[in-house]
Amino acid sequence: MDATCSKPWVKFYEPGVPETVEIPTSTLHQFLSTAASKFPNNTAIIFFDAKMTYRELDEAATRFAAALQKLGVKKGDRVMIYMPNTPQFVIAFYGILRAGAIVVPTNPQYVPRELAYQATDSGAETVVALTMNWKTIKEARSQTPFKRIILCNIKEYFPPMLKFLFTVAKEKKEGHRPDLQGESDIYDFQTLLKNEDTLSPVDVKQEDVAVLGYTGGTTGVSKGAMLSHRNLAAQAAITLSWFINSSKMGEGVYMGALPLFHSFGLTCVLNIGVYNAAAMILVPNPRDLPSVLKAADKHRPTIFSGVPTMYSAINNFPDLKKFDLTSIQACCSGAAPLPEQVQTTFEKNTGGKLVEGFGLTETCSPTHINPLSGTRKIGTIGVPVSNTMSKIVDPETGADLPVGQIGEIAIQSPQIMLGYWKKPAETAKVMLPGNFFLTGDLGTMDEEGFFKVVDRKKDMCIVGGFNVYPREIEEVLYMNPKVLEAAAVGIPDVQRGENIKAYIVLKPGETATSDEIIEYCRQNLTRYKVPREVEFRDVLPKTLVGKILRRTLRDEELAKKAS
Repeated sequence: MDATCSKPWVKFYEPGVPETVEIPTSTLHQFLSTAASKFPNNTAIIFFDAKMTYRELDEAATRFAAALQKLGVKKGDRVMIYMPNTPQFVIAFYGILRAGAIVVPTNPQYVPRELAYQATDSGAETVVALTMNWKTIKEARSQTPFKRIILCNIKEYFPPMLKFLFTVAKEKKEGHRPDLQGESDIYDFQTLLKNEDTLSPVDVKQEDVAVLGYTGGTTGVSKGAMLSHRNLAAQAAITLSWFINSSKMGEGVYMGALPLFHSFGLTCVLNIGVYNAAAMILVPNPRDLPSVLKAADKHRPTIFSGVPTMYSAINNFPDLKKFDLTSIQACCSGAAPLPEQVQTTFEKNTGGKLVEGFGLTETCSPTHINPLSGTRKIGTIGVPVSNTMSKIVDPETGADLPVGQIGEIAIQSPQIMLGYWKKPAETAKVMLPGNFFLTGDLGTMDEEGFFKVVDRKKDMCIVGGFNVYPREIEEVLYMNPKVLEAAAVGIPDVQRGENIKAYIVLKPGETATSDEIIEYCRQNLTRYKVPREVEFRDVLPKTLVGKILRRTLRDEELAKKAS
């Protein structure tokens, strides 16, 4: 093995997983056509106990694509999806692609300013959204290029009883539909699905952009990663190969508690779900833990991808024993470091295998995963997945670094984006010769090709001249049996450059003092890494995916000092 570059070593660590997976030659929306052709009566979507087959999903996507064409959407146009995990999201996603357009998946929690920025940057003239988001769209509309607004109601695919209760309990108070009086270019989703026009064939190639995945919003100006059909198709095939022993075609059940607008959920739920003709349990609100557990208990998922905060919340759910989670065979954790305690406890509770992985929007998500059935190393992000090479390089020069030395993780793989939308200079900054992509994450590689993330380059703190990585401190904090969630942040200090402050959410019923936490850290960390200050909170700021926002905590501290 090359001392500076880890090749796909999965054949040594994951029995049955090939070093190289054959990349599909089809476009992304042809995945759905294939699934509907081979397994027309298989369940595609489970939504609050209501089910939709692959035949029904395929037909709806085609009708929606034809409706978009009738409205004037052309090949290459950007169409925004602004909604949580619902059947309408899936129908719209494949319909947009079949019309030859580009999907712009958008966080449904965005406020008007954020929505307007993403719409303007992408040039999206069409948006598909839930009626509950109409107020945000209306406020942002004058600052966007929107020409067509397609609205749907979340209850449209509810089972009958839930639809009735929703109408009585919620809509009776808040109204069935938003006030659209005087508004133009507003269309009803279900009316469009009744469209009987024939879809005009569109020549879509694998090299064409399928999705603009926005990234970097927490560390700077959000950028649209241009993800081609080939990028996403390759990632689906590669990721599915990792679950080869847990997910046979037409048989799997995937828990869809990860937001589909995020690259993690897009790949590990939607794309591999449809590619594998599996059933997908869609949960609109991933933080609604009782709904997640009830759905898992009833519909028996085999694959359960998630984030550490979700696994931790499940471990600590008071009535966990009431739910049978033993159907779960394999879980991939991403978006944030997976504490060892969270991993081992979840495996004990479910009997399934939970492994940490690593990926980015720019790579359509997973590039490294720990083996499920072979050798795995807790505390690492695992080895490069099939078709992928990775190495550690000097963050300043880009030169290859030897085994064990901290540097920036670089990746070469068919999943790597085409570039950032309308930002060639930003694209050039993250690409090395040989088509290696610079992740912006600092890490190490050991002699066996396992990688470990130390931290984000921008999250690294300098305390008294020493480099300190928040992840290391957080790992220690999570070892404390009283700690539910933790974050470590560097706070500017005149004498030391920065001091470490820890933010703690305690487990229900637990109590602790700042001195107690600091003393615990002293016993497990070098002196300069020990937090100088501890703040206890009920919740920590997170993205919708569940990733703790260190930058938000840091900005709050800076605002306090400035006031």
